[in-house]
Amino acid sequence: MISVQYLSKHYLEQVIFDNISFNLNPRERTVLVGRNGHGKTTLFRMLTGQEQCDEGIIAVPKNYRIGYLSQHINFTKPTVLEEGCCTLPKDQEGDDWRVKSVLSGLGFTEDDFDRDPSEFSGGYQIRLNLAKVLVSDPNLLLLDEPTNFLDIVSIRWLTGFLNNWKNEVVIISHDRGFTDSVATHTLGIHRHKIVKIKGTTQEYYDRILKSEEIHEKQRLNEDKKRKQAESFINSFRAKAGHASLVQSRVKSLEKQEVLKKLEKISTLSFSFNFAPFPAKSIMEAQDLTFSYNGNDSPLIDHLNFNIESNDKICIIGKNGKGKTTLLKLLAGILSPSEGKVRNHPQTKIGYYEQANTATLNDQLTVEEEIASTVSSIERGRVRSICGAMMFSGDSALKKIKVLSGGEKCRTLLGKLLVMPTNILLLDEPTHHLDMQSCEAMMDAIDNFSGAVLMVTHNEHILHRAANKLIVFHHDRIFFFHGTYSQFLEQIGWDDQESVKPNKKSSKQEDTKGLNKKEKRKIRAEFNAKRSKVLAPFEKKIKNIEKEIEKAELQFHRDTETLIKASHAQDGVTISKLSTSIKQSQNHIDTLYEELENTNEEYELKKSQFEEDG
Repeated sequence: MISVQYLSKHYLEQVIFDNISFNLNPRERTVLVGRNGHGKTTLFRMLTGQEQCDEGIIAVPKNYRIGYLSQHINFTKPTVLEEGCCTLPKDQEGDDWRVKSVLSGLGFTEDDFDRDPSEFSGGYQIRLNLAKVLVSDPNLLLLDEPTNFLDIVSIRWLTGFLNNWKNEVVIISHDRGFTDSVATHTLGIHRHKIVKIKGTTQEYYDRILKSEEIHEKQRLNEDKKRKQAESFINSFRAKAGHASLVQSRVKSLEKQEVLKKLEKISTLSFSFNFAPFPAKSIMEAQDLTFSYNGNDSPLIDHLNFNIESNDKICIIGKNGKGKTTLLKLLAGILSPSEGKVRNHPQTKIGYYEQANTATLNDQLTVEEEIASTVSSIERGRVRSICGAMMFSGDSALKKIKVLSGGEKCRTLLGKLLVMPTNILLLDEPTHHLDMQSCEAMMDAIDNFSGAVLMVTHNEHILHRAANKLIVFHHDRIFFFHGTYSQFLEQIGWDDQESVKPNKKSSKQEDTKGLNKKEKRKIRAEFNAKRSKVLAPFEKKIKNIEKEIEKAELQFHRDTETLIKASHAQDGVTISKLSTSIKQSQNHIDTLYEELENTNEEYELKKSQFEEDG
């Protein structure tokens, strides 16, 4: 177990962590979430000792080994297999079958085992690094974006591998489908603090949202109380007969905690610029065929499909099979060897490729680069898009040459937003985005009235977005008229049995071998029990919120009446209302405390049912 206590970290004036504490317990599989730039990789570097904290303690047990996936390439062996074997523990040094198994799962073929690692692309070299970490059998695996260079088949293999991992794992990943299939716990960096829960990323974000809603209600209530107290003090300050009462209010005001308004956290928030389209069919591929350098074996061979004006089509399959090539053919960047792509006369294409940042002009600012996309665009519109891409204020004046990879991808996305389009061709558009920004991207795709063709390996996105698929599988390409769930049911990948759910619950074990009617009965009983337990909490939360609203309204009315009574010098009313207002305030404080406690208990009960369900 690793224990992190009272840890703080700053870079000049920037606060990264402020007095955080958490434990990594035996056999926990944890996803580490947080916005880009909020310290996820910094925390990994501190856990491995590559970076020091300013304050606090990171306690690591003696002989506890940490395996960290590095993006740094440093190979010393002549073949892929030998390089993979060099990290095997001493008691497994002859077990090259373990390395072969992991390499195969990550997409290497048997012919690749004897090749020099330097012959491979950067993506496959990172896969080799990942294989070396996995076979080293550490006590703790730290995986920073392990799916970035993996295709969907390799991601599914890694999911199964990690679900069978016997030690601890912490994963940084923007792929919610992958993390929620693997992780038992979520560790979130939020406002320089750490929150850890047992459960999925969605449960974590729900809890953060609820906590901040309660904070804001309490802040507004405290602010209202402060203003009312100040008004009372100002009204009675000059009246000698009420000096003790005024002094009491002044002391109470000084002791009152001032809750700060939560700072707004920047996030992507945008929509694509839809160009109206009058017809049903927007694009058609007819006998589309393509090969590089006149190769006898075409990468794409006589492919036919039609795209309707509101289709959301995902292109899936292993890397290197032609998915990006297909998008380039549809975008007109490449010309087919045979066949053709037919567009409706009013088709307006928007093309995004995350590897295409080299087309940006290093000497231009972000604002200038986005403005160069469309002539005669108003500056206010450009600045608005810069803000949506998280380049607000002076950030929009940064030169392209100083931007990070993620910032350059956001600039490319901003250029796409300027263009009026009715069909989007997107090549892994979420690759450099954090989890919240991925959701913003998916919301924008959902709300786009035109057609979308998107290359993605993210199964969460596939389940959410796709109504049709173009599948690269077993050296063939085919068009699938159905959702991703239907594809898995009817065709599926070769690993259907090996990719298991995150955790098989006792309820799932109990229903194994039962027929559908018996399973439905058990499910109905489970849902009835869940409703019976949770419904009283939901009702209580609503009643408390209504009571708070009612009590605050009465408090406000009494305060206004008190001020009027002070002007009229009505001593009896003043005395009566002063007591009443104090009691009301105590009651409101009690209600807020009760609301917070009830919410915590409700979330705990809810997570227990979700774990059992």
